[in-house]
Amino acid sequence: MITITDKAKEKIIELRANDGYSEEHKVRVSVKGGGCSGLMYDLGFDDKTGDSDEVFEDKGIQILVDKKSILYLAGTVLEYSDGLNGKGFEFINPNATRTCGCGESFSI
Repeated sequence: MITITDKAKEKIIELRANDGYSEEHKVRVSVKGGGCSGLMYDLGFDDKTGDSDEVFEDKGIQILVDKKSILYLAGTVLEYSDGLNGKGFEFINPNATRTCGCGESFSI
């Protein structure tokens, strides 16, 4: 399961509205090969749920994760930071054994 913080929820709602998506669009989180550490996160909006998708809901936000990615993302918390050290979504992944400096890629 993936959970989101209150700050990430607020930013998701803001971005969904600003980018012209409806509330029918869920947040899709996936893992792809690449990045400095071997695997990288992918985050976007999607209004289609595939046969291989798991659907989670936290704080009223529906989250789609394909079955392959859930192996890497189980227990992950999605945070949003707008502090001096950077701005953007941050993945707090208990499964990652190594992450790169930018926080966008990881390895298991």
